[in-house]
Amino acid sequence: MRGYFVTGTGTGVGKTVLSAALMLRLRARGPVRYFKPVQTGIEQDDDTAEVRRLANCTDAEILAGGVRLRGAVSPHLAARRAGVEIDLRRLQEEMPRFEGSWIVEGAGGVLVPLSGSRMMADLIKLLGLPVIVAAASGLGTINHTLLTLEALRARALQAAGVVMIGEADAENREAIERFGKTAVLGEMPRFDPLTPDSIAEWASGGLHI
Repeated sequence: MRGYFVTGTGTGVGKTVLSAALMLRLRARGPVRYFKPVQTGIEQDDDTAEVRRLANCTDAEILAGGVRLRGAVSPHLAARRAGVEIDLRRLQEEMPRFEGSWIVEGAGGVLVPLSGSRMMADLIKLLGLPVIVAAASGLGTINHTLLTLEALRARALQAAGVVMIGEADAENREAIERFGKTAVLGEMPRFDPLTPDSIAEWASGGLHI
């Protein structure tokens, strides 16, 4: 498979908006599809619908399957409460092979537990996609981002780079690139207003993939 898996240094860092930006960026190169394999808190959030809106996606560009669970909690806990098992192999099999690129958005971060002893990192390994890390730009991000990169590399997962989200911070960017031995692929602002046009404008010049 081609494309990217989008993970984060934490919940709410901006993975969904980044996923929409990636859709817009890659669309110019050929077919692209988005998939959110696991979504919790469905009674209040719908990341798939948000990517569809922000990236002006067609039905063909959205894979609307996956596991959908109530409760804004870790997937393993939401699944346990619902009495279901998150089957990683089944999630992999939902994704058809096609002549294009996937943008797959994870839930939370790399070490979020999914089921039993399986974590998000295990799903990433199954899919075989390089990983883009969405990281906040402010205080604390160096530690969080370096830990995420270390967790990926310890599991032989490919880190394609980092996108920093929020107010630009040159010192934090330099530290992440130097100590993390990775590239910062872009510095994405918090858009106000958050519209398809504002994301498209940034993605065309500010996202380097």
